[in-house]
Formats: sequence, structure tokens, C-alpha cells
Amino acid sequence: MGTAQIVATVLAGVVTLVAVALAVRAVMSMTAVIRRGQADPERFAGKGTRTKTMLVETAGHTRMLKWGVVGAAHWFVMIAFLVLSLLVLEAYFEVVSPKLGLPIIGPWTIFGFATEWIGVFGTAGILVLITIRQLNKPGRGKGLSRFTGSTMWQAYFVEAIIIAVLICGFLIRGFKVATDHFEYPLWATPVSHGIGALLPAWENGATWTALVKILISMSWLITISLNVTMGVAWHRFLAFFNIYFKRSPEKPAGSGLGALRPMMSQGKPLDFEEADPEKDQFGVAQVEQFTWKGLLDFSTCTECGRCQSQCPAWNTAKPLSPKLMILSLRDHAYAKAPYLLAGGGKDLTGEEKATQAQLAHLDVLSLAEGNRPLIGTEDEQGVIDPDVLWSCTTCGACVEQCPVDIEHIDHIVDMRRYQVLIESSFPAEAGVMLRNLENKGNPWGAPQNTREDWTKGLDFEIKRVGEADFDYLFWVGCAGAFEDRAKKTTRAVATLLHEAGVDFAILGEGETCTGDPARRIGNEFVFQMLAQQNVETLQEANVKRIVATCPHCFNTLGNEYEQLGLKVEVVHHTQLLAHLVAEGKLTPVQPVDGGVTYHDPCYLGRHNRVFEAPREVLGRAIEGGLTEMPRNSERSFCCGAGGARMWMEERIGKRINVERTEEALATGAKTIAVGCPFCYTMIGDGVTGKGEQENVEVVDVASVLLRSIKGDKAPA
Repeated sequence: MGTAQIVATVLAGVVTLVAVALAVRAVMSMTAVIRRGQADPERFAGKGTRTKTMLVETAGHTRMLKWGVVGAAHWFVMIAFLVLSLLVLEAYFEVVSPKLGLPIIGPWTIFGFATEWIGVFGTAGILVLITIRQLNKPGRGKGLSRFTGSTMWQAYFVEAIIIAVLICGFLIRGFKVATDHFEYPLWATPVSHGIGALLPAWENGATWTALVKILISMSWLITISLNVTMGVAWHRFLAFFNIYFKRSPEKPAGSGLGALRPMMSQGKPLDFEEADPEKDQFGVAQVEQFTWKGLLDFSTCTECGRCQSQCPAWNTAKPLSPKLMILSLRDHAYAKAPYLLAGGGKDLTGEEKATQAQLAHLDVLSLAEGNRPLIGTEDEQGVIDPDVLWSCTTCGACVEQCPVDIEHIDHIVDMRRYQVLIESSFPAEAGVMLRNLENKGNPWGAPQNTREDWTKGLDFEIKRVGEADFDYLFWVGCAGAFEDRAKKTTRAVATLLHEAGVDFAILGEGETCTGDPARRIGNEFVFQMLAQQNVETLQEANVKRIVATCPHCFNTLGNEYEQLGLKVEVVHHTQLLAHLVAEGKLTPVQPVDGGVTYHDPCYLGRHNRVFEAPREVLGRAIEGGLTEMPRNSERSFCCGAGGARMWMEERIGKRINVERTEEALATGAKTIAVGCPFCYTMIGDGVTGKGEQENVEVVDVASVLLRSIKGDKAPA
């Protein structure tokens, strides 16, 4: 071993020891913070399914590849990072002697071939990602950048490190070629041989370049170890765990976002009959009251901004950015970590876990962060502003787009629950809706004895539950029973089912709100009250199949009532109508013309993956084919009504329904078809607000189908 090799080996060893020591400390610190979260035992069930899901999402890059070029580039960079880590290990042998390589697999030609081309495509991939970041950086071009608010220097640092390590890898191989120490043939490693032809026969070239490669790699490890909130780097390790522990991995692929998590306390769903606010956790008031999976979510965020780019609130100048909210919670959690790990904070009974004397060793900043309110205005120094919390429509675009399965909606609703149930702090107008739910069983406050008024004027009788057997329960929903526009959809669906010979019945006055708006606003108590009542009613009626016109009812009945013990088949009316048309039981004869576009409701599309059924119905009922909006299917833009926003004033920024309406009008279609009564209202109001009500009509998919079957004879 020459002098150069001795010096290089010592330097590499010292730097590596420092880097590894700091990395171990960082991992222990992050683990300690995440373990401060509340219990969440369901995350450990279904290990086989979880492992399969994690491997499919990571190796298959199923979420990223939806973005085309950027997804493919990221896949190559990921593979390069994982596989070429072996070449960093090989560099430790190369600093000892340029003739050495990785033991056992190092001499294999297939190993040289694989690492050669992974290096080539990895280099191309990172250059593509750098270009995309530059083209989309904040302040460049038109529109909002998904990188707004991201810590840009960290991304540039990581990208520079990857480029430098890849270049060093090819230079090492080039010097080995030039000095005749390279073991792989030209056909397997043409790039390395080409570089070697340009380099001098410097005997120590491979050694010094290997040292530089190690120093660069260890500088990256040291930097991220000193910055545990550097998500753009840490997600390379944490993403595997975050995806593995995602919620409901047992649900079939493509089944949607699933049910909202129930309100938890001490690792179990909260039983309101026995709950005690002095001992049980009602929502989240402190960052350590999130589950450990929540804290893992915050730590894993890579700041890519895909959630932000799709968020209807952010795109209409609201203060909510899902990304910035997660980053704020992450930064707060780690800033508060010294306080928490010293025993600070309050337990579920409100008692201090440590005295001020025991916390005296902490610095002023740690103590201040420890006592900082989670929700509060800027003047109150809150981590999350109330306007951020109440801007969310729970549309699911953030969760749908997140490549590492962060569960933004669950975290938002958990914070809302504390604000509503304990602080009684929420938008004033929503209080009317909650009182109506408690007193009248519907958010409009309409008398219960008018639930069947929509049946008046129909030329056929509608069966009530209890009168005779039936195949389907037609769940009308509050909007379908009380809201004038939605009643048109209800009558259209009933008429179509009657025409097709479907044996269905309604609950009539026995039906009450599913509780969706109460749950989304954070009032889990009212949701549980309404849900238990409905579950008992459905079980007593021995209901097996339900058809619902409201996606919010569809989602709650089909996904969330399972948490209360109800298992029943639930279909959306567009699904049943598509089946009836395909079976020939409904036959369109007069195609609707004038151009039709379709708006995907969030709770039908993203939340439950029902995209094709309404399009199949419209495809048979209209002339000339569907005119799609630019944002459609899983990337559909929200109407603004979800998350109980239907009953809250929109005072900040542009109205979400106006943004969506303008997109629909830009298609030139004369008919905007919807599949949700909330969307019907919001987009209908948008069309009226734009003064286009005389030129453009908003109708439900069922009404379009009915017109194509009955023409002018279709009921209004």
C-alpha cells in the first residue's frame, strides 16, 4: 500500500466514523420523537399485505409513474441510489488499492453491466429532475409553483450530491480502464471504457477519486444527520416504513381512500357513552397527541408539493397548503422534542408530566416551543392558523397525489375534532348546520315529515320499507329529499329504476342524515349519534343492498358504517344505471346534443374510484362523445362543498366553485353533468354567478339518461 492509499484510507475511515456516529444519533432522535405519538395498533395487522403493498408502491413506483416523465426519472434515480450504494461501499476497497473491488459480486460481468447502465440512466434521471425543478421553481412562469414553501437549498444540495457521486463512479472506472485495472469488457461497460480512453494512466487516480466519492457521500450523511427535518433526503429511508404502515392496506387496489379514521384515545376508538374529557383524548390539541404514524408522516414529507399543486384551497388563494401544514407540524414536533423528551407536556388527564424545575436545563426556545399552541392565529403564535384548518374540503387530492402515503385529511380532521368538541371553536355559520343535525336529523333543518314530498307528482307508487320485500333500498339522502335541485335527481333516479323494473323501497321518514357533514367538520359525537340510529334502522329492516345518489352518503354508508358493525353492499346510482343500460333494461333512444362535460365528485371519484360508470351512462345518452375538462378523474378539481364547507362561507380568495365552473364553461359544453347533489348546487351557483344560466345547464347524470330515454316526456 502506497502513501496515497494510506492517507486516503485514514481520511475515509475518520470521516466515515464521524458520519456514522452522527447518523446513529439522528436516527435515535427521530425514533424517540416518533415514539412520543399515541398508540395505533391497527398499523401492525396484515404484515403480508403491507409488505406486498410497500414493494409494489416503491419498486413499481405506482404513484410517481402517474406523472409520466418525472415519475420515470425519479424511478431511475431511486434505483441508482439503492444499487449504486454498493459502489460507495466498493470505494472503500478502492482507496486501499485501485486493483481492488467489491468482494464476491464485484468481478461479475453482470454486476458491472447492471451498475453501468443504472449509473447512465440515473444520471439522465437526476438531470431531468433538476431541469423540471428549474422550470417550475417559484417565481418562474405563470401560475403557482408546487415548490413554493419548499426548502430549496436542501433539494439543490441532494441533487448536487447525486450528480457528484455518479460522476465520481464513472471517473473511478475510467481511471481503472486507463491503468488496465478494469475487469469488465467493453460491451458491458462502454461508457466507462469511453471515459477511460480520455483519462491519463494515473495510477492513484482511482484511489483519490474514490476518496472524493466517500467524502461527498459522507458529507451528505453528516448534513442530513444534523438536519433531521430534511425530508427531501430522509424520505429515501422513511418512505418504505410510511408506505408499509399506511392505513387500510388490505383494501383492494384502486378502491379509493377509504373511511376516515374514527376518533381514537389510548389506541382504541373512543366510546362516547363512557368517554371522559378529563381522561380521554378528544381530537388533537398538541403535536404529541397525533399517533406515531402521524409523526412518521410529518418526518417523511419530501416537500415535492404534489399535494399543494392539486389542493383546491391553495389554488384559490386560501391559506391552506397541505405541504406547508405538514412541514409546520414536522418542524414544531422536532423543535418541541427536547421539551417532550425531558418529560414536558400534559398527559391525557391534563397533569404536567414534569415540573418546571425538571425542565430548567432546557433553553428558552425549547421551553417556548413546548408551550406553543397547536392551533392559533399568528398573534397567538399558533403552529396552524384556524383559517388553514377550516379551508380544507377533504377532497382527498392531497392524499391521492402524495407519493409516500401521507394521510393529510386524518390529521386535519383530528385537529378539527378538538376545536369543535373541546374548544367549541369553528365557523359560526356551521353551528346552524350542527344544531339542525341534532334537532331535525338533516343539515337544512327541514321538518322530518316532508322527507317524502319529492314523491308527489310521480305516476307510479314507491314502496316503503316494511310494506313488502325489496331488492334495493333507495337511500334518498337529505339533499335528495329537501333541496329543490337535488329533488330532480331523486325523481329521475326513481323513474329510471321503475322503468327498468328494479324492486326498490325507501325509508321515508325513517331515514336521517348519515352524519357525513358532522364528521368532516369534527363533531364526532353528532356523527356517532346519527350513525348509530341509521345502523339500527338498516339492521332492523334487514337491508342487503343500497343505492344512493349522494356520494357523501354512498361513502359513509359503504365505508364508515363498517366501523359501527354494518356490512351492506352500497352502490352509487350511476353504477346501477350503467349496469341497467348494459343489460338492456334501459335503452337511450334520443341522444342529448349540444356538448356535455362531466364533473367528477371527489367522494365518488377519488374517495371511491368510481370514474367509469357515470361516463358509461353519458356515453350512451349523449351525442358526439364527452368533452372532458383538463382536470378530470383522479385529478378532478373540487366543487368546494366537501368537508362541511357546504355550510361555511368562503370569504378568502377566489370561490372554489367559480374556479371549477370556469373550467367547465371553457369546454364549450352546453350541459354540465354531475353525480352529486352538493356539486349540483355549487356548480349550478357558479353558472348563475357567471351569468350563463340561459346558455348552460347543470344536471345530474340520471337526468341526462332519462331525457335520452323519454325525451320531452321526462319529468322535470
